[in-house]
Amino acid sequence: MQLVVSRMNQLHHGLLVVFLIALALPATSFAHGFAGQRFFPTTFAVDDPFVSDEFSLLYNQIQMPGDAGGPRVDTASLSTEVSKRITPLFGIAVGGQYQSLHPVGDAAARGYGNLEVNAKYQFYTSAEHETLMSFGISDEIGNTGNKKVSDPFSVISPTFYFGKGFGDLFDTSSFLRPLAVTGVVAWNVPTDPQTATVNTDTGDIDIARNPATLTWGFTIQYSFIYLQSFVKDIGLIAPFDRMVAVVEFPMETCLNRGCEHQTTGTVNPGLTWIGKKMELGIAAQIPMNERSGERIGIFGLVHFFIDDLFPKSIGRPVFP
Repeated sequence: MQLVVSRMNQLHHGLLVVFLIALALPATSFAHGFAGQRFFPTTFAVDDPFVSDEFSLLYNQIQMPGDAGGPRVDTASLSTEVSKRITPLFGIAVGGQYQSLHPVGDAAARGYGNLEVNAKYQFYTSAEHETLMSFGISDEIGNTGNKKVSDPFSVISPTFYFGKGFGDLFDTSSFLRPLAVTGVVAWNVPTDPQTATVNTDTGDIDIARNPATLTWGFTIQYSFIYLQSFVKDIGLIAPFDRMVAVVEFPMETCLNRGCEHQTTGTVNPGLTWIGKKMELGIAAQIPMNERSGERIGIFGLVHFFIDDLFPKSIGRPVFP
């Protein structure tokens, strides 16, 4: 376990070093995520409102409360996701997560979680109003991960995504124009309403109820790139002229099976830096209540724009 924690800590510091080094790299253009003049960056815990060709690495570390009064759990994860456009407006994504779950004073469980697949259609784009809307459906496929850290059932999630820039709502000289919001609303439905497991200590059968939940998350963004390019050049120097300040509010509310109306969520203030072929980000993770976490956590994001890295091959839609 010490080896796992050591490697997670090394990864934590490594992401920070990569973030700081890459801020010095030159950048001359953007990738996808546009609606008119507005560029929407990839964020940490709230999914993108657009389809894309991307590869992401997301590190997260936070301490969570234990189940039924049990010990607190130190959690660390490294998520990967590859997304690919099939057409310019329809794409698929495949992702997974390696997790380390360490109850305080007990042995750790670690391994890969269930495989996640997603299909998304970007059905509305308005350049004039800096607006994007998409609909998608995802499936966290049960029994595809390590049983110690994953569920034996699948979770199906129809999802609505949106993004809106404020550039059309204010005077051209207003410093509010760089503001934008993005968000998601998802209904998460488990394929099995309950799970039976054998208690290895007592031999009894334990029944766990698997509730449906509602995800409702949003972000507030302030783009220094937009400020410099379309409002007023205030003389920001690198790397600040390539940054977007982000505050996320990812929330989830239980809908049935004994935990109705209970909500968990965090506030995640952070910064992203946008380069020509990659994006870097770092954010804090502040729990909203006792069910959401015991201490402040951290996110680290390394994100590659495949469409800019390989524009003539794998970065193009399969059917342009």
